[in-house]
Formats: sequence, structure tokens, C-alpha cells
Amino acid sequence: MADREANTDGGKNAIVTAAILVIGDEILSGRTKDKNIGYIAEYLTGLGIDLKEVRVVPDEEPEIVAALNALRARYTYVFTTGGIGPTHDDITADCVAKAFGVALEHHPRAVEIMQERIALTGGVMNEARMRMTRIPVGGELVLNKISAAPGFWIGNVIVMAGIPSVMQSMLDCVAPKLKTGTKMLSETVRADSREGDIGTELGEIAKQYPDVVIGSYPFTDENHVANTNVVMRSRDPQRLVAVKVAVEAMLVRVKAELAGARA
Repeated sequence: MADREANTDGGKNAIVTAAILVIGDEILSGRTKDKNIGYIAEYLTGLGIDLKEVRVVPDEEPEIVAALNALRARYTYVFTTGGIGPTHDDITADCVAKAFGVALEHHPRAVEIMQERIALTGGVMNEARMRMTRIPVGGELVLNKISAAPGFWIGNVIVMAGIPSVMQSMLDCVAPKLKTGTKMLSETVRADSREGDIGTELGEIAKQYPDVVIGSYPFTDENHVANTNVVMRSRDPQRLVAVKVAVEAMLVRVKAELAGARA
């Protein structure tokens, strides 16, 4: 990927978006529990890339192609996981090639990588392993330090393995080349109140700060009491401070009112 240059300066308040396309019948059947979505989401947030959508599709060509074309037209990047192994139902590469309208060919460097791996680990370069060297024409390899078989990057679509450790290695490979935007900042305030006690007042604050994302997340605290975390997210640090002050003042007021009502 030498011809790609990292863009870590998307400009003030630049927003870079992404989607994840999870491919595999085993995910939809429940046989395999996805461990990649949360990891990718947190990873991208740290880079300043907003994950906007996640789709899960079966190992069916029409579904994969349709999802790819919809997502790549809408977001800066599409990250796919799964379906690039050596078996007959690993059809992600075929589907990506079809979505882009290009041929699927054995990539010379991918073949070399697999041959080098086999020389170290034993085995033969059979048809199944050759499947993992097929890359859509115009695609660039995404290296895999774990098991060698590469993923690839074509257009704004980055194709990675479904095995978590391999996917993580591939994500590390592409990260320096990704465009990044202004990072989303976050503040969390423990309410020490039930969500129902503060819901109306929190909604009023949200109306006053429409440019700040405000969420409430109930949990049971260490005293086995219903509690709430209020999470505020913004790219503007000053707005984030302002909304945090407003939330904290609201909590003081609401708790005083509740105490008075109980007295």
C-alpha cells in the first residue's frame, strides 16, 4: 500500500465515517459469537473515525454484493470481516470483485507470501490455499502477521479475516493509511439517580445542546441500587465542558427536589 498516504489532518471538525460488514452464516446462526465489532468500533473511535453502521449478511453473493455497494457509497470506509478463508463458502473476494466490476486474480505477492508460510510450517500449495491468494484487480494487500494469508484493500473497502487475532493484525496494518477526522471527546457523569428520575430534565438539556450527543445508561451499582451514567460526546471541548456543567447542576437540583418530596 505504498501509494496510499495517511491523512491525519482532515481539517477542523472533519468527519470520517465507516461501516462494518460482517459476513458469515455462522454469525447469523449463533454458532460463532462476533468479537470483532466492538473492537473495531473502539479502535476507529480512537483514530477519529465515526462508525455509523454495522450489517451482518449470510454467505450469499447477492446479499454481500448489495450490502457492499450500499455501504461503500455512503461511508468513507467499509470494513468487512469473514469469508476470505480456503473453503468453498469463503466468497468475500468473489463478491467484492463483482461489486467493483473487476476480475479476480491470483496476486503474485500473495502467492509468494503463502509459499513462504508453507515452507516454514509444512504442507503443500494446494487449491484451497491458492483461493486465499485471489485478489480483485486493483486491490492492495493487507498484511497478516498472524497466519500470513492477506486481506486486501480496494477503493474504500478493506477486507479482513473473521478470526479476531488475524483481524486485529490486519487493522493495525491499515490504520496508518486511514484518513482521520476530529476525534470525538467524551465525558461521563455518574448520576446516583435512577434513569426515570432524570429523563425529562436530561431531555431538556439535550434540546439546549443539539450539537452534543447525550445518552443515559442505567446500571446496578455496587450497592445493588439502580443507578445511571450520563455520557456526553462532542468534538468541541468547550461545548462538552458546558453541557457537563449543565448536567451536574441538573442532578443537584433533581436530587434536592426528590429529597424534599420524600421528607
